[in-house]
Amino acid sequence: MNPLRVGVIGLGIGRKHIEGYRTHPGCEVVALCDLDENRLSNMSDEFRIAGKYRDTAALFAEAKLDVVSICTPNSLHRPLAEQAFAAGCHVLCEKPIATSAADGEAMLNAAEAAGKRLGMNFSFRFTAQAAALKARVDAGDLGDIYYGRTVWTRRRGVPGWGGWFGQKKMAGGGPLIDLGVHRLDLALWLMGYPEPEWVMGQTWNALTGAAVADSGNKFDVEDFAAGTIRFKSGQMLSLEASWAGNQRQNERMETRLFGTRGGLVHENIGEGYDFRAELTCERAGALWDDDLHEPAPVPPPSMWEFIEAIREDKPHPADGREGLTVQYLLDALYKSAASGEPVKIG
Repeated sequence: MNPLRVGVIGLGIGRKHIEGYRTHPGCEVVALCDLDENRLSNMSDEFRIAGKYRDTAALFAEAKLDVVSICTPNSLHRPLAEQAFAAGCHVLCEKPIATSAADGEAMLNAAEAAGKRLGMNFSFRFTAQAAALKARVDAGDLGDIYYGRTVWTRRRGVPGWGGWFGQKKMAGGGPLIDLGVHRLDLALWLMGYPEPEWVMGQTWNALTGAAVADSGNKFDVEDFAAGTIRFKSGQMLSLEASWAGNQRQNERMETRLFGTRGGLVHENIGEGYDFRAELTCERAGALWDDDLHEPAPVPPPSMWEFIEAIREDKPHPADGREGLTVQYLLDALYKSAASGEPVKIG
């Protein structure tokens, strides 16, 4: 089989996609697309990729792509995915799937109609620590999981201040849809994606509001969100996400699950993006704490897994349907925050 021809749209986080695809010998990144001409030119030179486009219509008409990564503002995920499927491409989409579950459903329908795959870049799954914890959960070391708490909070860290991240029309929301989406997926994946029953959520703009008023920047999303999800199995999950909060750490990421036989934690070390994993379980009447010390073998990135799934015709470990489930929950949390009432999941 010839190498799959890959294009990347959006060269901010798109850099990580380029690097991820380059780990797989069965594909080649042949085209890049970005509105920023300088960034497009610099990235093309750095990675020696000849195909340069500022227009997606020209990209799909000329580059003859098999796969495309969509790494743009959230509001563009649906139109670009539909454009890609119409051009016969598989799509790997950055999180979240879209700005609404309705758009996510449309993307999945377009993928099905085209006979193509829609994958999600839920990158937190593709770490050695997360993979090791998932293996222990699947082996039954936690028993029946009944409660979890998953968090990504920042002391002060609004991304792209004054840009699209702070505009609901383009982003769909604030830290809940930007950061919370990652920790929500990680917890759900470790729990086996149980079926949700209802959610209760609340959002605040207690710290950023005053700064926005002084700066004149457009900012109409929350800076802090929290919520609770109840599942039909009786399990519950709490979620926190913030861009601004009065806490000691600059960046705090943590997922904890509690089960009848054991518990686990996945959290960042210090304030960076390196992680530790710990499993606590009872053996011979005593509680034991097991740390993962050697993150080997390091699992491949989600781009490698996506290419492998296409070439081997096997399921992708982070598909669009899970992305849609996460988006239903995000929509419900925002709806609950707006109404002040719990929201049932249909």
